[in-house]
Amino acid sequence: MEDTRIGVALFGIGRAGLIHFLNLRSSHRAVLRWVVEQDLEKAKLLLTQYHMKHVTAVPPEEVDKVYKDQSVQAVFICVPTFAHEEIVQSSLKSGKAVFCEKPIANDIAGVSNCYDLAKEVGKPLFCSFNRRYDPSIRDMYDRLQTKDVGQVHTIKTCSRDHPLPPTSYLKVSGGIFHDCAVHDIDCVCWMLKEYPTTVYAQAHAHLKVIRDMDDVDTVAITMKFPGGAIAIIELSRNATYGYDQRIEVFGEKGMLISENQRPTALQFSDKKGTHAVPIDHSFPQRYRESYILAVEHFFSVVEGKEELEITKQDALTCSVLASACEQSYRTGKPVEVHLESYLNDST
Repeated sequence: MEDTRIGVALFGIGRAGLIHFLNLRSSHRAVLRWVVEQDLEKAKLLLTQYHMKHVTAVPPEEVDKVYKDQSVQAVFICVPTFAHEEIVQSSLKSGKAVFCEKPIANDIAGVSNCYDLAKEVGKPLFCSFNRRYDPSIRDMYDRLQTKDVGQVHTIKTCSRDHPLPPTSYLKVSGGIFHDCAVHDIDCVCWMLKEYPTTVYAQAHAHLKVIRDMDDVDTVAITMKFPGGAIAIIELSRNATYGYDQRIEVFGEKGMLISENQRPTALQFSDKKGTHAVPIDHSFPQRYRESYILAVEHFFSVVEGKEELEITKQDALTCSVLASACEQSYRTGKPVEVHLESYLNDST
């Protein structure tokens, strides 16, 4: 009987790559065929641990074997940002659909070129802003579309990392604005269905290891939208109590809140008060479902069952806005955003 599952090659088994590895292992719609990883021994040990003898691990120097494999229909890219563009382009030229952790490339021109190539070869290119697929956030989005809160006045997002990411990751992350803020920027713009005209950011580095990278660990961003809404985004690299992820939307008719989640809903009350288990440890736990559902959407696109939800316009505008926020922080001034040239292309 013919195997109709989607053949997949996975590039990188770091923070996000390991999540996708485990989800692909459990998927009934796909079969993992290749893992491309610089640390080959790490990859081989992982495959042995999970009894995946049918998967071949290769170093980046042997990647042509993957591109030439006709049984691979899709590529997942979870390597450091600097390597994204080359792998995206090579994969598309080899006739593979591409699932890429954000960003698609290091700069705006690279992002645009990748999407243009995807259109030319007729293969989907998916930039994984996975928070859109979190059930609570998706429910919030749906209720905004049905005008449950009426005209939106403010949106507040809080994204505080836990634990502090490894220094090795921070050095190649692209900085807090492009690594973290882009997720909140994407969520806010997606929910409001419009883009800000002005952004203003203030930030500080409390941790010397981050300050020495010319980066910051604490950020506050305000964004003003044409429809009157104001967004407030707060970021931190190091919340000691867990992975703090909250969104509040306030409007003329009411308010929507997406709260932190916990491993269990159990509470214990005594004379000292009410106690609960800590909130989710980090992003693999908090956004477990969103990673799975984002991949399910991608597979449906590959199979021709759904249209790509995250477009070239989305990827470009988020990068431009993240850069504008960083510019505001570095100059200490509000930045007017002009997105007209990016809004005409929804590829």
